[in-house]
Amino acid sequence: MDVLLTLGSTNKRLYGLSTAMKQQLLKMFFNFLLFSLFVTHAGAVSYSPAAGQEGSTAIHMDDPAFVSWANGYENYEIGTDVDAVWQTPEYALGQAAGTSYDIVSLGRGGRITMTFDPPIENGEGWDFAVFENAFNDYNLELAYVEVSNNGIDYFRFENISLTQGPVSGYGSLDTTLINGLAGKYRQGYGTPFDLSDISGKPEVQSSGVDLSRITHVRIVDIIGDGSFFDSESNVIYDSYPTVSSAGFDLDAIGVSNGAPYPEGSIIEGPAPQLPEQDGESGFGGNSGCFIETIWP
Repeated sequence: MDVLLTLGSTNKRLYGLSTAMKQQLLKMFFNFLLFSLFVTHAGAVSYSPAAGQEGSTAIHMDDPAFVSWANGYENYEIGTDVDAVWQTPEYALGQAAGTSYDIVSLGRGGRITMTFDPPIENGEGWDFAVFENAFNDYNLELAYVEVSNNGIDYFRFENISLTQGPVSGYGSLDTTLINGLAGKYRQGYGTPFDLSDISGKPEVQSSGVDLSRITHVRIVDIIGDGSFFDSESNVIYDSYPTVSSAGFDLDAIGVSNGAPYPEGSIIEGPAPQLPEQDGESGFGGNSGCFIETIWP
């Protein structure tokens, strides 16, 4: 038995190896292959699943951890495709309603800044949660989240979206592929944000911003047609196009000033690795490492 080692596009037959050495080489390769498959599978589910599922970080609107809610707004910049009936920012004040109607729509590419008095504090755990009005767990509209303590300088939460292709207006998103974006959960459940998550960003450290006194939270709609990107330069897709109340629909923003995540929840971690693409290492490409046994 000979061993054919494929490195990139070059095939080399490994002559002169003992049978024991060849068997050891094959064993090492298959162990590596199994480990790679495990990492890819585990990475695909590293982000929190939908509300109500084991491991979800979704925060219910009646959670006793809430101590206050947004009590003001400014700079409501309406995007496109929003009927007048959905253009009432006052609906985003106070406690979340958890319905399809008590909301303000941002429109495609729109934004709104919610204000807080007293300010949001940076405690242990999640500090505030953003509520959208998605009527199920997979037809979602997403938005960036940014914070400020002076209403001028804003700092965006890091975010990841690994959805691989366009999603129709009534299409489906997988919450386990989304991190750091508002709108991840269905109505009645908020997406939590921890101010400590941005404390290490160079622009935050150099600015002198006081994360224990956040007075403004800005919500910026993401147009889901592939023209917006996450913190890793991945294209962000969400339900698109939607009409009449297009874009992110803000129900409320609740404050905890630091509360523990739900028991057993999956705390958001590093971005999982995407499956290998053609031309990259692994199956389906022209590079990588493959071992083939050659029988005489």
